[in-house]
Amino acid sequence: MTTDTAHRGKRWLDHWDPEDEGFWQATGKKIANRNLWFSILTEHIGFSIWTLMSVLVLFMGTPYGLSAADKFLLTSIATLVGSCVRIPYNFAVAKFGGRNWTVISALLLLIPSVVAAIVMKPGTPLGVFLLVSILCGFGGGNFASSMTNINAFFPDKKKGMALGLNAGGGNLGVAVIQLVGLLIIATAGTSAPRLILAIYIPLIVIAAVCAALFMDNIASVRNDRKGMREVMKDAHCWVMSFLYIGTFGSFIGYSFAFGLVLQNQFGRTPLQAAAVTFLGPLLGSLSRPVGGWLSDRIGGGRITFWNFVGMAVMTVLLILASNSKSLALFTTAFIVLFVLTGIGNGSTYKMIPAIFRAKAKAAIESGADEAVEMLRARKLSGALIGLAGAIGAFGGLLINLAFRQSFLATKSGVAAFVGFLAFYAVCFVVTWVVYLRKSSAPVSAKGLALAGSQV
Repeated sequence: MTTDTAHRGKRWLDHWDPEDEGFWQATGKKIANRNLWFSILTEHIGFSIWTLMSVLVLFMGTPYGLSAADKFLLTSIATLVGSCVRIPYNFAVAKFGGRNWTVISALLLLIPSVVAAIVMKPGTPLGVFLLVSILCGFGGGNFASSMTNINAFFPDKKKGMALGLNAGGGNLGVAVIQLVGLLIIATAGTSAPRLILAIYIPLIVIAAVCAALFMDNIASVRNDRKGMREVMKDAHCWVMSFLYIGTFGSFIGYSFAFGLVLQNQFGRTPLQAAAVTFLGPLLGSLSRPVGGWLSDRIGGGRITFWNFVGMAVMTVLLILASNSKSLALFTTAFIVLFVLTGIGNGSTYKMIPAIFRAKAKAAIESGADEAVEMLRARKLSGALIGLAGAIGAFGGLLINLAFRQSFLATKSGVAAFVGFLAFYAVCFVVTWVVYLRKSSAPVSAKGLALAGSQV
């Protein structure tokens, strides 16, 4: 391994070949794992700041003068911005370097944190809180850049575990900040929201410093805009992005909305709501690797299909619980729904490389060059993972807007749940038609018929 210290600095790796087993064992493994753990730290805090508004709204009682619709609007804006910035954050790794961008993206989290610490008090106009929500949204981009960066450090056979740890560790940031909010409400009450920022501002600084000291840039990482354009012409791109709206979009949307729904539909106090809201994101984060593990053994298409069926069943239970005002059934079904979103996150991400490997094998059987086709499969898989992550996050926006409209019109979330039920039904039908329906036609570069065992 050599570094061009004269031109780049000592944190740049000019030679990086993790597929070389000798290099990997002698040097690469240690460096890759070090970068992974500090990437997880910064991504974890990024998710926490992205969902900060879902915690702050629990502190916004009557003195703040905000309606339930206002609060759902605040969570919606953060979700929207987090979705939009994922594409530029994805490209920033090659532009600035993975380590450099991790430092920059971590320090950017100080802006919403400091602003929130200043304005979190009764009497602050809704417009100011909307600005805070916009700034918090930038934390949603950290996932995209972190996944892109870590993907470059590991060989193909190690990527699944590394990316699973990176994604799961990041998603846990949602549960952790909600748990912090619970502890503050339980000990200091709803008048002390600034304590959250007093905890996270130093953590952001620590994460940025650790990234600067212990992470590296890979000089060979390049933006593949051609790959992104090519994958957008593939029908699988839009099918998988649609399915990811149903899995990750549900996870992040419910993470923002769960506490507000409990408060407004069941009259829970902020403390009572916070006491259970962190459980959903926590279990949803921990179940993500389970989805990947099950997909390896049973097939990603099959797991995704039955997962959406399960999500639909839980949504039916949520409707029944809402109509019967059964808090116990509602809470249980919602937490199980979170677990299923996590499993679905893992299974859909596992499907993406499997789809392109299957298409590559079909092309090879038709006489195409094996090396070229497998390289193309990896390129398109990477491009789609980044794109689907950005599109999928828009599901969180749709969920919060649906809840906002439902509570405005009926003072209940039932109408929103009916809409979600219809969406999940479409998702499992699409999964079956595209990936599980028996077909005698071979997999082709343009076709959508893939056997479930392949995907």
